[in-house]
Amino acid sequence: MQVFLTGATGFVGSSVVAELLDAGHEVAGLSRSDAGAEALARAGAKVCRGDVNDLEKLRAAVASADGVIHTAFDHDLAEQKRHSENDRKVITTLGEALTGTGRPLVITSGTGLVRSATGEPVRETDGHATSAVFARAASEEAAEALIERGANVVVVRLPQVHDPRRAGRLRWHIQIAREQGRVAYVGEGRNRVPAVHVSDAVRLFRLALERGRAGARYHAVAEEGVPLREIAETIGAGLRLPVESITPEEAPGYFGRLAQLAALDLPASGAQTRRELGWTPTGPGLLADLREADYDVVRAVGPERG
Repeated sequence: MQVFLTGATGFVGSSVVAELLDAGHEVAGLSRSDAGAEALARAGAKVCRGDVNDLEKLRAAVASADGVIHTAFDHDLAEQKRHSENDRKVITTLGEALTGTGRPLVITSGTGLVRSATGEPVRETDGHATSAVFARAASEEAAEALIERGANVVVVRLPQVHDPRRAGRLRWHIQIAREQGRVAYVGEGRNRVPAVHVSDAVRLFRLALERGRAGARYHAVAEEGVPLREIAETIGAGLRLPVESITPEEAPGYFGRLAQLAALDLPASGAQTRRELGWTPTGPGLLADLREADYDVVRAVGPERG
């Protein structure tokens, strides 16, 4: 299969490239930089030069593809609404180019868009917040509009994706801890973060492309919920900093823009995904990777922009 991939030089995207090539697919990856283009060429992928927000470039790239995987997204919290609306336009453009062809479009979302009212892990069939409540939901809203028009769109919801060098949102926890001289969690720290090793996440992207059901939502969840207290204690050991509980009222002063997120309980299940696609996670757990991390180099999932 000839696959066009956005975010091909990012943390998740570059690993998707390797996964697809190893499985015998041909890959054309989007890159806006010389360094990214060189990395794609070394990996054995074709290079499509351009920015993910260049919609005409995307239409041209999709024309020769048998399937598309969209992993690009700019995770800058300060500009989340703008980046989310840009993502809506990108997904709409990709989907319109594929509508009526039966060729699959796999898009990226997050398990955090779905909130549990009972404390039970959210499931693939659970609905998400609207973009009026959480800007990032624009991606799934775009997917739903395309599905209603008959497009073969599949959604992969990611939890915390990790390896020993990358830690997603936890990079901000680490950065804040350095600045504050301590590692904090809110209350008893029982609120949870679902997680998956990057090697398992990218295998799910491939399976979703190859055999995903049109209109399906899949959860790349290996661990349903790792308590924030355990995460804080592991980071504290890595940074050699004290660990303490803070009250919800103290959270904005410590976490800043991350305060609301740091207090949420976000467990998620991937049971249906495992049954339907035969996906079995085998990678290390989140705490194991945090214990192995070099805290001088660990960093967040950056803008997966291509």
